[in-house]
Amino acid sequence: MTAATDTLDLAKHGEAGHHGHDDHGHHALTGWRRWVYATNHKDIGTLYLWFSFAMFITGGVMALGIRAELFTPGMQFWQPEFFNQLTTLHGIIMVFGAIMPAFTGLANWMLPLMLGAPDMAFARMNNWSFWLLPPAALLLIISLFVPGGAAAGGWTLYPPLSLQFGMGMDLAIFSVHLLGISSIMGSINIITTILNMRAPGMTLMKMPMFAWTALITNYLLVAVAPVLAGAVTMLLTDRHFGTHFFKAVGGGDPVLFQHIFWFFGHPEVYIMALPAFGVVSQIIPTFSRKPLFGYHSMVYATASIAILSFMVWAHHMFSVGMPATAQLFFMFMTMLIAVPTGVKVFNWIATMWQGAMSFETPMLFAVGFICLFTVGGFSGLVLSIAPVDTQMHDTYYVVAHFHYVLVAGALFSLFGAVYYWLPKWTGYMYDEKMGKLHFWWSMIWFNVTFFPMHFLGLAGMPRRIPDYPLQFTDFNAMASVGAFCFGIGQLLFLYNVIKTIRGGVGPAPANPWEAHTLEWEVPSPAPHHTWESPPDERLVKKGLVAQSLE
Repeated sequence: MTAATDTLDLAKHGEAGHHGHDDHGHHALTGWRRWVYATNHKDIGTLYLWFSFAMFITGGVMALGIRAELFTPGMQFWQPEFFNQLTTLHGIIMVFGAIMPAFTGLANWMLPLMLGAPDMAFARMNNWSFWLLPPAALLLIISLFVPGGAAAGGWTLYPPLSLQFGMGMDLAIFSVHLLGISSIMGSINIITTILNMRAPGMTLMKMPMFAWTALITNYLLVAVAPVLAGAVTMLLTDRHFGTHFFKAVGGGDPVLFQHIFWFFGHPEVYIMALPAFGVVSQIIPTFSRKPLFGYHSMVYATASIAILSFMVWAHHMFSVGMPATAQLFFMFMTMLIAVPTGVKVFNWIATMWQGAMSFETPMLFAVGFICLFTVGGFSGLVLSIAPVDTQMHDTYYVVAHFHYVLVAGALFSLFGAVYYWLPKWTGYMYDEKMGKLHFWWSMIWFNVTFFPMHFLGLAGMPRRIPDYPLQFTDFNAMASVGAFCFGIGQLLFLYNVIKTIRGGVGPAPANPWEAHTLEWEVPSPAPHHTWESPPDERLVKKGLVAQSLE
């Protein structure tokens, strides 16, 4: 209680926002205007999070369409063309519509609160960067209904297939342009906020790890999103304006597209993974009642992963026939990424070591993340070996690998983040029993879905096929049952979130987890305006001391 009183005194001194929203009440917009004209970082964060959840459900339904078709051999529900459209849109929607906006939403909601800033640096640009997303998503969905259907060459949009499709491909290209513009604007906002709007006394090396991972991730995005935009623009000019960048018939090279795409594509993997590392680095110390082990090494490891991610793109292309020396270079660089990643896993385990751990839902998802992400990391190491990758290329082993990295990695950390910060967002505690049920249900059925895919890949089943030989039946049936159960389990999450918004199991205290970062110093729910005056330096220092950063 003494600490809590102390906190309140300090917060008052810094005018942390306990009354700030009232001061601005006469300016507040209500109804749809609040959301369409939103410039408040919390409102925009909420928009991002609901949008990404809607896209997660959309992409998830497409995944269930894929798994329904693959439940047994033979053609069941879809024509092969439509099956390929489902796999393509599932990938694009999950990567660009669900995971990336979800982390941008978290950054919007939490960074100003964690850094002691009143809002994001460019509030109106923040509004624009969100409102570009719905039209982009709409273009993708509409493309299913145009003549020729949606893009069907996989989320990588490889030529020559992508040069042959109908107008669905053009809609996908335009959608990717909009998504890229949105990402770049969001990134500039996040970088500027972190660099310029931190509380007094909070130097870069004293920021929460989530802020560090957001900073590095968004630098990556600014660097590589224009590369993707360039690649798809070249596709567009090949399709309609007579250029031959990727057309072999005119002297172009389809493999050039792969180089450009993966120069974007591999950092993109870390754009989805690094914020997850940040979330887990917030949750584990809180529920271990210990400071994060090796904070500085975590920062350097994150930066190392980001730099190395620019040097490994061709490990996606070992089968295109590059020279042995190039294969060796990309193979060893890929293996090198395991070192900083291993540092992170070691530090999380060392943080938990001899901690007074408790296993509320956010902690369960964080521990689940470490276990499953490590499995995905190891299967990635296997694929980094050029001769092995040549055998595994485009098999279900690759599907298993990247779903362990991205579903278990990004999605589990996002679930953990929502449960962790939901009391701060809504002012109510979520249903813990339902949260734990959601975790165990997801954990079990995720593994039932994706672990058998390792065996399918090892046995030689190619990916992106709507039909398969009889010997693959059992594992495919198992994966399909797992996918449907996993999907149904996410309704538990939705129900729990809505229940919490409507009152949950009771009001949440300002700091239900006894964490030490600044967002927990404002009341729950966080007022509409917070940190209008920078937090008092003593308040900042108190948190830094508790985190062993000072």
